Amino acid sequence: MAEPRCGGWQKSHYEAFVYFSLSLFWPPGPKAQPKVSPTNHLIMQARFFRFVLVALAGLLISMAGRAQDSTITIGLKPAPPFVMEPGATGKPSGLSLEFWDLINDDLPARIEYRYFSSLDSLLAAVHTGQVDMSINPITVTDERMKRMDFSQPFYISGTTLVRPAQNSFMAFLQNFFSVNFWRAAALLLGVLFIVGLIMWLVERKRNEAMFHRGLKGLGDGFWWSAVTMTTVGYGDKAPATPGGRVVGFVWMFAAILIISGITASIASSLTVQTLEEKITSVEDLRRFETGTVNGSSTEGFLKLYGVRPQSFASIEEALEALRQGKLEAVVYDRPILKHQLQQMVPHDLALSSQNLKTDYYSFAYPRGSQLRAALDPLIVRGLKSEVWARGQ
Repeated sequence: MAEPRCGGWQKSHYEAFVYFSLSLFWPPGPKAQPKVSPTNHLIMQARFFRFVLVALAGLLISMAGRAQDSTITIGLKPAPPFVMEPGATGKPSGLSLEFWDLINDDLPARIEYRYFSSLDSLLAAVHTGQVDMSINPITVTDERMKRMDFSQPFYISGTTLVRPAQNSFMAFLQNFFSVNFWRAAALLLGVLFIVGLIMWLVERKRNEAMFHRGLKGLGDGFWWSAVTMTTVGYGDKAPATPGGRVVGFVWMFAAILIISGITASIASSLTVQTLEEKITSVEDLRRFETGTVNGSSTEGFLKLYGVRPQSFASIEEALEALRQGKLEAVVYDRPILKHQLQQMVPHDLALSSQNLKTDYYSFAYPRGSQLRAALDPLIVRGLKSEVWARGQ
């Protein structure tokens, strides 16, 4: 059964406080017998220190409260799975709210939520002091630290990308008709034609039976060079002159090197390669049509590396543009992208397995807010709690 609460704190905390306070001013005499067991003593000692921590936080929060009723106004912008709009209960939900509940019980203040439609408007409200804080998953950046204060990070994530899911057979056909494949094939045919032409010019006058005159003789030379290069050696065409044999001797060894390089080039062009494999660093995104959320830290990160992404008001709009073929990739926070893909039907988009950078999510406050010093100890304690550890 839950213990009765006194003004926001549990009654047991006050009992512990009174017990230790009296022991400081009226220590037991030499004949006094302890009235509590060692185990209960340790429990009350822990409650006492917890009381001191909460009391200190409450004092700082009371100093930070702008209104007489110590109301804390929290700015929220829907960002599933961290912040989701109120449901049937009328209260917001999500990972950020779950973590906030771990420390909210210890705050001697009334909580009010104020909702914003975009990340830009939320950050502007924090910057100008329209709200006391925001518990949205806000990434800490150098630019934002100039405008507002941040708490201890409560979640570590990463920036990644979403791409269209590719069918292997369709990807093979796409590569087969690519410019790289036909360029390699044209190079191979060109080499065969040149070697065959040389052989025909050398043999056409003294070996007319195998290398005929005119266009037919050019075909004979091309056939001989192809057969020799592939080491098939049918024997239907063979040089008879010394010059032709020298050409054939050189071509047999040169073909080994040439065929290795050209074959590797053709095989590479036909290899099915996904967009994820083509992107090994953020600079590679310069070659692709990329989208992200307007005003997000991801947008600034991409622009820093020379990527010019299309900006969207929400991640839902960006993913819809990707499905319609207007984009080749969407870059944003991994947990938010993962949640969005889980809600989509059909599952025609794929989440990359690599992170482009590491993100740290923190609460945001106006510059100079005393809430930061008040809440940081409670945030650290919440991070160490078993409830939060199990949820991660």
